[in-house]
Order: sequence, then structure tokens, then C-alpha cells
Amino acid sequence: QVLLTESGGGSVQPGESLTLSCVVSGRAFRNYAMAWFRQAPGKERERVAAINWIGRNIRYSDSVRGRFTISRDNDKSTLFLQMNDLKPEDTAVYYCAIYPVVYFNESPDHWGQGTQVTVSS
Repeated sequence: QVLLTESGGGSVQPGESLTLSCVVSGRAFRNYAMAWFRQAPGKERERVAAINWIGRNIRYSDSVRGRFTISRDNDKSTLFLQMNDLKPEDTAVYYCAIYPVVYFNESPDHWGQGTQVTVSS
């Protein structure tokens, strides 16, 4: 059974930072691409960042590029999302997801339960 467990969400003020983590079990983490998605109330789910199996190919959405950094520690089976200069429009439930292949050119096949990020003054 593949499990993805996110942590690190919370409530912050605009301009502050948060780091999300996602620990994966039940699959050889180092062999698969990973991504962070988010979904705000009333909006479609959006992929904000993706990283290939070895961390050499990374892609960001326009809305977070330059503020968010995705990374992975294959020895610890953990995915990270460093979020800086947070804005109210970053408020959403954030999900980590794992792909069935080394690159993020297909759809993820497993998801975490999500962690809430709220940015408000």
C-alpha cells in the first residue's frame, strides 16, 4: 500500500514562509517523479511544482515561480515544498502526489490526504 503523508501546513501572514513535507512509504520513492498540487475553495486543482525522479528536471506554475522551491531527499523518501513570500491567493489545501514513472508527464497515481495552508493578515 502506497501512503503519502503531508505535514507543515498552517496559518501565516502575507510575506511569511512555510515548508511542507511529504513522506512516502510503500513504493521505491527514488524511482518516481513527484509533485505538489493545491486546491482552493471553488477552484480547480492546480499543479504548483513537479520534480523528476532524480531532481534534475523541475517545473513550476507561473503563480509560484520564484517564490516556491520543490526538492526531494531520496534517502529519506521525502518531498519538500519551500514556500516564501506567501500571498493570500496561496491559501489552499496542498497535496503531494507520486507518479507511476520517472518523469511527470502522466497523471499521478497516488495522493496524500492534504494539508491546509492559510495566508491572511
